[in-house]
Amino acid sequence: MHSLTPVILCGGSGTRLWPLSREQYPKQLLPLLNSENSLLQDTVRRMEGLTGVQLGATMVVCNEEYRFVVAEQLRVMNKVASILLEPVGRNTAPALTLAALASMQSGNDPILLVMPADHMIMDTAAFHVVIHKSIKPAAEGAIITFGITPDSPETGYGYIQSGAAFEEDGFFHIERFVEKPDFDTAQAYLDAGSYLWNSGLFMMRASVWLSAIGYCRADILMACQTAWNQSSVDGDFLRVEKTAFVQCPIDSIDYAVMENIATGVDSLPTGIVIPFSAGWSDVGTWDSLWQILPKDNKGNVSKGDVLLHDCHNSLVMSGNRLVACVGIEDIVVIETPDAILVAHKDKTQDVKKIVDRLKREKRTEGQLHRKIFRPWGWYDCVDIGERFQVKRIVVKPNASLSLQMHHYRAEHWIVVRGTARVTRGDTKYLVSENESTFIPLGTRHRLENPGSVPLEIIEVQSGSYLGEDDIVRFEDDYGRL
Repeated sequence: MHSLTPVILCGGSGTRLWPLSREQYPKQLLPLLNSENSLLQDTVRRMEGLTGVQLGATMVVCNEEYRFVVAEQLRVMNKVASILLEPVGRNTAPALTLAALASMQSGNDPILLVMPADHMIMDTAAFHVVIHKSIKPAAEGAIITFGITPDSPETGYGYIQSGAAFEEDGFFHIERFVEKPDFDTAQAYLDAGSYLWNSGLFMMRASVWLSAIGYCRADILMACQTAWNQSSVDGDFLRVEKTAFVQCPIDSIDYAVMENIATGVDSLPTGIVIPFSAGWSDVGTWDSLWQILPKDNKGNVSKGDVLLHDCHNSLVMSGNRLVACVGIEDIVVIETPDAILVAHKDKTQDVKKIVDRLKREKRTEGQLHRKIFRPWGWYDCVDIGERFQVKRIVVKPNASLSLQMHHYRAEHWIVVRGTARVTRGDTKYLVSENESTFIPLGTRHRLENPGSVPLEIIEVQSGSYLGEDDIVRFEDDYGRL
């Protein structure tokens, strides 16, 4: 029985799903399809029920900026996984190369099943069927990609043109990869019948990938190998050496290797594609999300506190406030505490241009939500003005913030639920509900939750500078010194 290791690529910022998806809390961490599981959690659960395969521990490759959120989402699922951290994003080819290097420790050479964390597959049983069919050619040295049988002239996906039939039933040689087409070209692809949507799903042996990337992009392999050789274990995470990885070129699996394989280079592994239909979507735009979510009898999708009157074929989502819409058609309305998007469904590909503008203007709304998750819990900035800021802070049971100090601000804490253990200078004391304490500027302090229920406080900051970088950490349970 062959060993199969799921490799989940959890990078990407999902900018076309702004304002819900943001750089430091992207779409794969959001419960877009239901209220329970994020896209990452759905991807992990996709392996449940897969029989007849020796399934290795899941490996998640993610940016270190949201490592604690990934770990927490796996913890609440009771799933064990290796979390491999990228110091910076370098696209999918370096991410897969790191995963292949990590999977070959102790002399192993598993088959890797490579899955993006931000896609949807409705028919898990059909997905398991193509996994089983792909194991034999993958074990024998081929690189397999799963092509989605198209049912419409989609302009938001890349395509794979299938060539001659491969020796294994149901597989085809890869003729070529093509970029996202315009509508007329996409219709021609659909009419031809030999073009498939490029799903970003792959299967191959770890050693086969390393051989292929070494032949096509030796510079990527060298940088990843150097970074991996100096890797370290950091709590629940595998951390590669940052300086070496920063030098790694940026490239995707398709550009770095698969397009070279399609040209038929003798020194490269065989590249084959297997068509399948399983209710797949890359959930890349608000329009694609509208297409896959349940609708009312007027074609509307609504989530949250939403009231609709005489509306048709629209997507309306509220995360914080009542959103009421009257007489709209083919419109997307997305409400968050600090930003609202209104767009025509036909223009949702252009949301990325708004995010690009936010970056140019150095506005934080493109990167951060108002609610910020931390390994100990989360905080929400509820008000800010000249020389003051008010935060709602929730600390998980038995968790603590770092022992820290601020140069430019003082803090006043009011406990509204639970009991806080406070370190202030050389003293420690408890603060109960409806009690408060004051942390003077320049004082070492720490907030802990010794209880079994979440601790909730209101923090009022005052000072000449209130930025998050005004933190000097002396001790930290999460290695953030």
